[in-house]
Amino acid sequence: MVASPAETRAPAAVPGLDLPALPYRMDEGVAARAAIGLLVLATDQTMEYEFRQVMTIPGAAVYATRVYNDAEITLETLRAMRPLIAPATALILPDLRLDVIAFGCTSASIALGEETIFAEIRKARPAIACTTPVTAALAAFRAFGARRIGVLTPYSAEVNANVARYLEGRGVEVASFRSFCNPDDRQVARIAVASIAAGIREVARGRALDAVFVSCTSLRLCEAVAEIEAEVGLPVTSSDHALAWHSLRLAGIADPLPGLGRLFRLPG
Repeated sequence: MVASPAETRAPAAVPGLDLPALPYRMDEGVAARAAIGLLVLATDQTMEYEFRQVMTIPGAAVYATRVYNDAEITLETLRAMRPLIAPATALILPDLRLDVIAFGCTSASIALGEETIFAEIRKARPAIACTTPVTAALAAFRAFGARRIGVLTPYSAEVNANVARYLEGRGVEVASFRSFCNPDDRQVARIAVASIAAGIREVARGRALDAVFVSCTSLRLCEAVAEIEAEVGLPVTSSDHALAWHSLRLAGIADPLPGLGRLFRLPG
């Protein structure tokens, strides 16, 4: 029933609005040891999932933003990301500390070149430590002492050729190369871990390799890397796996992490 005007009352005062501020102290926050910025592609469904499995060290925190990309991965669409990198970087903790920025696309890092990626990032974050999946993979190969590499990708023929050329140009011998040949990033994220493991076995079969690299941030590896390494008898890493490791090492964190394969037992 609607109250008559005589029955209408003012709302009761909300208690607590005039209380004095409680005392508190501040600590270093969740990023006491490292604050890592992560540039994730708009279509990527995997990278943040993989990073959550790795970034379990107290005091190490990851702050992600998205970079627009076309779901169809071609050299043209990869190169189109360049002007979007600096604005995306600027969105990560403006005016707050960051120790490292990691750019999350292997094929774009190769199509544009690592130094171009770094230059775009440093337009927003001058002088910051930077890495990309291919930068991290090359650092992982050095840590493994690996020169003869097997590569597994999901890419099209033109992107695969570009990846092989780039790695060879960086002093890596690509001794085995296999691909799922699917350029749609939305579908690549759904390639089963069992299929990725089978692909790694195919890459390694009958080849004298020093390590295997799974190239693409949309492919999953972290949850199975230790088991796969034990099976193939080789060090194995991937775009996400290497990028998380390298980001931590650039931030000065070298804690060994169990269950994540040989790389996470190496200092860098």
